[in-house]
Amino acid sequence: MNPAKHDAQSAEGWLRRRFGKLRGRPMRFLVAGGLNTVVGTSAYPLLLWLSPWFREHYLVALALVQAFCLCFAFTTYKFGVFRTRDTNVFNEFWKFSSYYVINYAANWIVLPLLVEVGKLDPLWAQIGFGLTVLVGSWFWHSQISFSSKAAKPR
Repeated sequence: MNPAKHDAQSAEGWLRRRFGKLRGRPMRFLVAGGLNTVVGTSAYPLLLWLSPWFREHYLVALALVQAFCLCFAFTTYKFGVFRTRDTNVFNEFWKFSSYYVINYAANWIVLPLLVEVGKLDPLWAQIGFGLTVLVGSWFWHSQISFSSKAAKPR
């Protein structure tokens, strides 16, 4: 027996025993949500810090980040979490994006109110709003976006 192969098998077995109960769709959702949160919450400040123009025109930065993050999140949830196949990707994307379009519309109202009226920093106002969106996304995506009876999870 090859010692390197045995070590790899032992490590794999240890990981499976240790984390076997944590796998499945809810765990994949948490991992993808964490990744999407890191990407989303870092992309907005990155644009604000890269250019004083984006700091002044924070809603332009918001629009760019929202478009990027929508595509990134769809990819992680479609292929990493729900793993649906034999479905119409455009239909799934429409259902998926509808959740975010509603939240984006609210975001475009709430962020300027928090910044201009509430005098909060745009960065912290956006982080707070983003965390509130996270709560409802599991229910929306598991019940609406990727729930097609025709969809077969992998």
